[in-house]
Amino acid sequence: MFTKILIANRGEIAARVARTARAMGVRTVAVFSEADAQAVHVKACDEAVPIGPAAVAESYLKAERIIAAAIATGAQAIHPGYGFLSENPDFVEAVEAAGLTFIGPSASAIRAMGLKDAAKALMEEAGVPVVPGYHGEEQDPHFLAGEADAIGYPVLIKARAGGGGKGMRRVDDPKDFAEALASAQREGQASFGDGRVLIEKYVTAPRHIEIQVFGDGTDAVHLFERDCSLQRRHQKVIEEAPAPGMTPQMREAMGAAAVRAAKAIGYSGAGTVEFIVDGSDGLRPDRFWFMEMNTRLQVEHPVTECITGLDLVELQLRVAAGAPLPLRQQDLTLTGHAVEARLYAEDPAKGFLPQTGRLHHLRLPDHVARIDSGVTEGDTVTPHYDPMIAKVIAHGATREEALNKLSDALNAAEIAGCTTNAAFLTRLIRHPVFAAGTMDTGLIDRELEGLTAPLAPLREAPALAAVALLALDAPRGAVFDANDGFRLWGPEVRDVALEGADGPVALTLAVDGQGRFTVTDAEGAFALTLSDGRYAVDDGPRRPVAFARADGVAVIAAGRTESFRIPDAEGGEDAAAGDAVAAPMPGLVKLVDVAAGDMVEEGQPLIVLEAMKMEHRLTAPRAGRVAELLCAVNAQVEDGAILLRLEEEESADA
Repeated sequence: MFTKILIANRGEIAARVARTARAMGVRTVAVFSEADAQAVHVKACDEAVPIGPAAVAESYLKAERIIAAAIATGAQAIHPGYGFLSENPDFVEAVEAAGLTFIGPSASAIRAMGLKDAAKALMEEAGVPVVPGYHGEEQDPHFLAGEADAIGYPVLIKARAGGGGKGMRRVDDPKDFAEALASAQREGQASFGDGRVLIEKYVTAPRHIEIQVFGDGTDAVHLFERDCSLQRRHQKVIEEAPAPGMTPQMREAMGAAAVRAAKAIGYSGAGTVEFIVDGSDGLRPDRFWFMEMNTRLQVEHPVTECITGLDLVELQLRVAAGAPLPLRQQDLTLTGHAVEARLYAEDPAKGFLPQTGRLHHLRLPDHVARIDSGVTEGDTVTPHYDPMIAKVIAHGATREEALNKLSDALNAAEIAGCTTNAAFLTRLIRHPVFAAGTMDTGLIDRELEGLTAPLAPLREAPALAAVALLALDAPRGAVFDANDGFRLWGPEVRDVALEGADGPVALTLAVDGQGRFTVTDAEGAFALTLSDGRYAVDDGPRRPVAFARADGVAVIAAGRTESFRIPDAEGGEDAAAGDAVAAPMPGLVKLVDVAAGDMVEEGQPLIVLEAMKMEHRLTAPRAGRVAELLCAVNAQVEDGAILLRLEEEESADA
């Protein structure tokens, strides 16, 4: 066994690998960019080496710096995690050329599965069923449009070197093909350095079911399946194992196909064979097709660990160190049900736009669920990396029990500083179609409006904020610091004016005693009690509440985070938002589809901004004429920067 390994990654996966290595007595070396100097994964390792600026192209993708760090620290092997260099065969060869061990498959195995078109041809030879489509070299847009017509709409455009939903577009109508193709090619080029695509038939009632495999280069086994059908933007949101509705016959057929795929390329280590399944008539052994193989550890591997009792990272280390496969198929058993939710800093109500900001308050319920996280309270979610806050994993004896635990964990999460998808995830878990296990990959898109609608604000939230804000200068027992209540200094009755996300709020707060208040707002009066981190309205139940200080106060209660502040005395005027297009976050301008003087329609796509590995379309806020274009392709822009202005409506009409 190795005595020291370097982890060529960051965030939660780097911290997770370090955790297992420590338990095995293996020392670890972290690498970090300038933005990650104080990151969780750095603190989780025994040593840490800086490798460059925040941009991944100048740090985590610099193979030579990572290998040099391993050699300098005496590491014997490199674990790539997932993403970054994990599926780069050139990196594998460079690691081995330096006399180090790559903890993962061979370069030849990665190459065999790295291009989707070649992989599908190889799988056909191995007797693995594949989806109908065009997987050739010709990339002329007119030719590809013809192939899409021949396959029949809807079709799926996929970056041939891609993964994680990058460079993937569903097209339902031929008139949208050209634009979708160009966008997929740009994203594929930006994410993988390869803009080539393939075209496949889109299965109309698809389920995404994948098989976890593990090999030692000679033999291979499967560790059952995971259902990853709940997706947005072709990225997985919730994953579970086993798949709802799975039959022994279907599991045997899919498992055998996945093992054939692994053996066909002499696979070593942990990998995942992904299948698209037609779920329109239940799960049938003749209705699944190979999509791709991910030649690395998956983000969702914890659900497999929960149902098998295995540590996949431990197995990776042992096999990479030369041990034979320690598993036999007949010895593997499946126990209970596990579900994982990806908790992101993003705004579902705004098209899942990634969010940035400082995590002023972060409490994740690790007593309810397994929490794999790469951030902690006080960290900043930056535009440089994926905005995942944590993976929340629940395991139960039954699917219902696991879902209940996951829902409880998400409701108990306390996060302030960034908008998150926690409420969206909770609604998704409780959606009747998902609860029944009859979902497909289109569920989120079909139910998007209901799943992403903003939660109604709590009537009592402004009053709770007022109590907290007025107690900030109390000598003892401030809401933020103690559980023994607090004393409000000042008059018995206070008129309070606050500024919330929806505008100004006015209320009257009367102090009735220790932790007891009468609140009068626009709807009338109610009694509020607050002590020991719980509150009650009138004679209602006591519910948990938490507070975070950041330019005012954030109230965290009932699955919501609402922020309030005392308005500035001078106030101010907002810019005319309807006349401008601003960057919703820091990013790189990838496309500008308009020029100064052009007339545009409301909702017309104007600019494509690339941020957090995804493309974001910015559209016209109203019809009018472009007065100024304030950005150019390849320009790096800051959050809130005005990129385009429209003429005032009177001028445009003149």
